[in-house]
Amino acid sequence: MTAAKSVWRFADWTLSVDTSGSGPIYAQECMTCGDESGAADESEGPDVWCLRHAGRTGHTGFRCVVTTFFRASLAGESRW
Repeated sequence: MTAAKSVWRFADWTLSVDTSGSGPIYAQECMTCGDESGAADESEGPDVWCLRHAGRTGHTGFRCVVTTFFRASLAGESRW
């Protein structure tokens, strides 16, 4: 009977912004009624939506959600 053998490799990983795809995605949400702007590649569209929504409803509190993509890679290796 042979004994099972394990090999452990410890490595350092780094996290960096993934620029190979799209840039950040922006969306705004009204904190009063929960209505949303929808997602956009630029912040201008959701920002304008906030101003129009405030003008129509009087709601003044908004949450901005920015989604950014990251990629993990082994330290010392070239990035994708």
